[in-house]
Amino acid sequence: MIKEFKEFISRGNVVDLAVGVIIGGAFGKIVTSLVDNILMPIIGAIVGGVDFSNLHIEIGKANIMYGMFIQNIIDFLIVAFCIFLFVKGINKLNDLGSKLKKGEEKEEEPELIEDELSVLKEIRAELKKQNKTKKASK
Repeated sequence: MIKEFKEFISRGNVVDLAVGVIIGGAFGKIVTSLVDNILMPIIGAIVGGVDFSNLHIEIGKANIMYGMFIQNIIDFLIVAFCIFLFVKGINKLNDLGSKLKKGEEKEEEPELIEDELSVLKEIRAELKKQNKTKKASK
């Protein structure tokens, strides 16, 4: 069982996933700070100085913190949008890289065609010479 666990942990996918989770957690802290310290005060000023984190409803002795829920939704949307932009940027870079590779391959093809055409022209010229010499000898 320990051997299987070591194999499982040492797989590339598990390590990549662990790195992704750690980076995602750090990225989440950055986005949370952006939302809490920059965006929410601006949104609060726009809607009349409302601080969403303090919005709540008291039912008996319980506080329902719907303002925190709103803030968490905004956090999620911003994180999702940032990840969307990141993935879109990486996809664009991948597309650009594949286009460049295809462009390099296409550049090589005309050179091959030109080489082939020059060989064919030489063959044609030789055939013409042979035909002329055959006609002259008859």
